Amino acid sequence: MKLGLLVNEGPFNHQASDTAYHFAKAAISKGHQVLRVFFYFDGVNNANKLSEPQSDDRNIVKMWGELASAHNIDLVVCVAAGLRRGLKEEVLADGFRISGLGQMIELGLAADRTIVFGD
Repeated sequence: MKLGLLVNEGPFNHQASDTAYHFAKAAISKGHQVLRVFFYFDGVNNANKLSEPQSDDRNIVKMWGELASAHNIDLVVCVAAGLRRGLKEEVLADGFRISGLGQMIELGLAADRTIVFGD
């Protein structure tokens, strides 16, 4: 099954990003394909390479990038939501790219299922 994920919450104030990440890993392990993860609203903060979690905490930004690299997943950050939160190309973590809502619409058309994480 081809899956699309929409992450609407940031990495440090809500469980949605972690849940989406672990869902993606589990789906891939069962043979499903994650086509794209679209980060929207506060979810764009998952792409900020300037975030520095404590040494004993997970680095979800890095984890997303590694998962995308290993499984050819397109990680897309909404340009409008990113700009509202000060996220520009120069602060994007490895594996992420900025694009518009058209990428979310395209994902909905290409995926068999689109799953939303966060409000």
